[in-house]
Amino acid sequence: MSAANPGRIRVDASTLQASRLTPPVSKSDAQRALVLGHLTGAWPLPSVQAEADDDLPADVRVLRRGIEALRLPAGPVRDLDCADGGAPFRILVTQAAVTPGIHARLTGTPRLGERPHGPLFNSLRATLGSSGLALREGQPWPVTIAAPQGTSTAKPVFRVPGAQSSQYASSLLLGCASLFMREQRPWSVEIEGPLTSAGYLDLTVSWLQRFGFGLEVSESRYAVVGYHPPSEVPSLPGDWSSLGYLLLAAWKTGSVVERADVNSAHPDQAIVRLVEQVGLRAVPAGEAHTLRMEGRARGGLLASGTECPDLLPTLAALACVLPEPSTLTEVGILRVKESDRLEGIRTLVSAYGGTTELEGERLRILPPAAPPERFAVDSRGDHRLAMTAATLGILSGASLELTGPECVEKSFPGFWRQLSRLGVRIS
Repeated sequence: MSAANPGRIRVDASTLQASRLTPPVSKSDAQRALVLGHLTGAWPLPSVQAEADDDLPADVRVLRRGIEALRLPAGPVRDLDCADGGAPFRILVTQAAVTPGIHARLTGTPRLGERPHGPLFNSLRATLGSSGLALREGQPWPVTIAAPQGTSTAKPVFRVPGAQSSQYASSLLLGCASLFMREQRPWSVEIEGPLTSAGYLDLTVSWLQRFGFGLEVSESRYAVVGYHPPSEVPSLPGDWSSLGYLLLAAWKTGSVVERADVNSAHPDQAIVRLVEQVGLRAVPAGEAHTLRMEGRARGGLLASGTECPDLLPTLAALACVLPEPSTLTEVGILRVKESDRLEGIRTLVSAYGGTTELEGERLRILPPAAPPERFAVDSRGDHRLAMTAATLGILSGASLELTGPECVEKSFPGFWRQLSRLGVRIS
């Protein structure tokens, strides 16, 4: 099955049971760790190698292949297929631009080509163009990069707007680490204006420090100023974006969830705090990094796309089964994800029988008076919308007909296997 010919499944959650649920390794953490393992000689990264390929999120596999291509001896043009991976594409663009003498040709899906990348391209051109960087955009593919040879003559500062995505700043900061290792001089990123999804840039800072990089951080400037090899290669945590679905399913079924490190720097760990608004609580289940959920749902919730945009679809599923309306704010960022997730959420709520009210950057979700017996949703090829719809089916007991279930490979390849552990019937 492909995006052009999606499959269709029926998800029946009418008979559920308690089980033990396991998320994949964190996609966001693994991407940063892979780059830093490459830069510091910790390659191949042990905690990625320990995972079966079938369990690795597709975005992690995409980035690993891209880095492997950049590590090859000098030679012909490197073809880097980024599939539908926004973060892998943006990270690889910068890593190619700062790898001496590399000629790379990057491609991806039509949707990835439609997503905004201009601020990253402009920053790289503005800083490295004087040293000979050539970065050209196709319509939308390919993006071709010819990196300069040897030490850069550029002023060691990247400047980038922060309003649209923190991925630009994270990509450039990882590029600063690469340039520091080669040139042994500080490199910095200066962020212009407010920063969206700041937690993801904080995650990048955390991984740089764990791999031994010294940083100087101020309100809008992040500089790589030193390096000292760590005593051991850091390991990867579970994925908090995926844990959001599993924790809600665990609440419904009395299950426990593994790999849930509440001290993680991942922004989506915020789900533990956000669900407390509506009477739910994550509690230790007797083992390290193992949680269960308890409590009785009440009221409605409030969450912001500025803090945790990838959680908003998950929280929308919870909002559909709460007794009172919920509000999601700063939702415009959802329009430039793997699909227009704002419209995806509204379509899901409508299919379930609820209603939405959109006013500027605020989306109000009004749950139906009673859950439907069944509902149908098209994932639009978006992994988060597919898993959100399935989570809503579990929370409500309503039968779901889902078009395009295969897209979960992007971040959670074992998602349907985990649901089967709960007694969910998938046909």
